[in-house]
Amino acid sequence: MSTAASSIAFVSSDTADAKAALESLSARYGQCSVADAGVVVALGGDGFLLQTLRDTMGTGKKVYGMNRGTIGFLMNEYRYGGLTERIAAAVAETIRPLEMLAVTSEGETISALAINEVALWRQSYQTAKIRISVDEQIRLEELSCDGVMIATPAGSTAYNLSAHGPILPLDAPLLALTPVSPFRPRRWRGALLSNKATVRLDILEPEKRPVNAAADHTEVKAVTSVTVRESPTATATLLFDPNHSWNERILAEQFRY
Repeated sequence: MSTAASSIAFVSSDTADAKAALESLSARYGQCSVADAGVVVALGGDGFLLQTLRDTMGTGKKVYGMNRGTIGFLMNEYRYGGLTERIAAAVAETIRPLEMLAVTSEGETISALAINEVALWRQSYQTAKIRISVDEQIRLEELSCDGVMIATPAGSTAYNLSAHGPILPLDAPLLALTPVSPFRPRRWRGALLSNKATVRLDILEPEKRPVNAAADHTEVKAVTSVTVRESPTATATLLFDPNHSWNERILAEQFRY
């Protein structure tokens, strides 16, 4: 891809390193508005990159992240020079978010998109009890747990991995269904689902055992049911340096354990 410096918009998180990078890079390469940019360069950590992807989703803009945060698993290495050449040579990965449709105890229906995962977790000292259906067929009558999530390949290395869920290559047509501290059935490790699947999570005993849900950072309290599927329309595009692609990082991560 070819990208003129004038079509780049730089955005940063609030950390000192990210702000300093924003100042120096915009002084060298120029700065245009996000609305007019072909490429948005996100300076910060993975959380800020995901925020940038959400802000630009559906606009057709490509997001190139450079790490000015902590771990930066989704980010390219930060370098001051050669940025336009790096962007021109970058590999594009298009990802689809999840759509969450949550119904609350008051009967309100709330929808939200998630790039990483849709997660449910208990809000009292008692375990949550959740019935899991896939494509309108009940697969687990009752899961007693601290929580459960549906993760995208992009989100499989985040909360999903911390809960001992599987790492998914970015181009895998899969979703990870992963429990958090399952009590019954105790040895259930979750499931790999087609990215075409629709998952419904019904809360059992919602008044006694209240459960909250979140699509990334959009939280819904006291849900009674949550339906999750991959969005058929919304997309976001990440740019990676060819020598440090997402799939290479995914492969390397699996051999760290």
